[in-house]
Amino acid sequence: MKILITGASGFVGRALVPAALAAGHRVRAAARSPAALAIDPAVEAVRLPDLAGPVDWAPLIECVDAVVHLAGIAHRSGVDDAGYDRVIRAATGDLAHACARPGTPLVFVSSIGAQTGSAADGVLTEADPPRPATPYDRAKLAAEAEVRAAGGPFTILRPTLVYGPGVKANMAALMRLAASPWPLPFGAFANRRSLLALDNLIGAILFCLAAPATRGETYVVADPEPITVADMVGALREAAGSRAPLLPVPPVVFETVLRIAGRFALWDRIGRELMVDPGKLRAAGWRPLVDTPAGLAAMARANRAANRR
Repeated sequence: MKILITGASGFVGRALVPAALAAGHRVRAAARSPAALAIDPAVEAVRLPDLAGPVDWAPLIECVDAVVHLAGIAHRSGVDDAGYDRVIRAATGDLAHACARPGTPLVFVSSIGAQTGSAADGVLTEADPPRPATPYDRAKLAAEAEVRAAGGPFTILRPTLVYGPGVKANMAALMRLAASPWPLPFGAFANRRSLLALDNLIGAILFCLAAPATRGETYVVADPEPITVADMVGALREAAGSRAPLLPVPPVVFETVLRIAGRFALWDRIGRELMVDPGKLRAAGWRPLVDTPAGLAAMARANRAANRR
């Protein structure tokens, strides 16, 4: 199978390209800077169009058997609703319609944000009504609607927070904090969060490409079991080699301070729960190979080794 992977030089794309090759596929890898991609005889590196304007996807999907759409724009300041709408919703819709004409299967990697905000009461499944909380999340949900409306074969994945070697943003910041030699006040954080190992996400994408039964379906994707924030920090701390303890400071202290400061979203991310049940995808045949504590420890060890170089 020849697969077009958009956003091939991003965090997920850099792992998906070699995994697809190892699975026996050929890859057309689309990135803003194709030269940044590792060149392999089975990889056709091409330039990703500017998603901020109208996109002609036809040349990119020509002669491919399936498409994995990763490209877009991440959460960041300075992007308004219109920017997210154009790059995420409209560009994805254009791609979905281009794929629908020849009947090329499309796997769209959306976000758990299309399902919910940073926290949720109860365990989330695909059956729960979507409640996106940010412009980015709303654009992802709107992009999903475009994919469905296009009429072609598709699978939509809604991954939780993805972690793995090379991760950036919030998880990278948490790793730096966990590696500090000082005691940290997270010992009493018993709230549970669902995360997703990069290897598990790659496995889910490759599974959906190979499983026709997943066509027309939407799946939330997460590691098998959620983890408490205290255990999350502890796993990172141990793998980073820090022996300093986690102090049992009551989470209500953090909640009070953060709410007074207007940092409601930060409290949702560290103090509340977000548990996701990937049972629907597992029932279809997906088998996650990494559990969260082991995956976090492996990531922290890889980060520690990279910092020693």
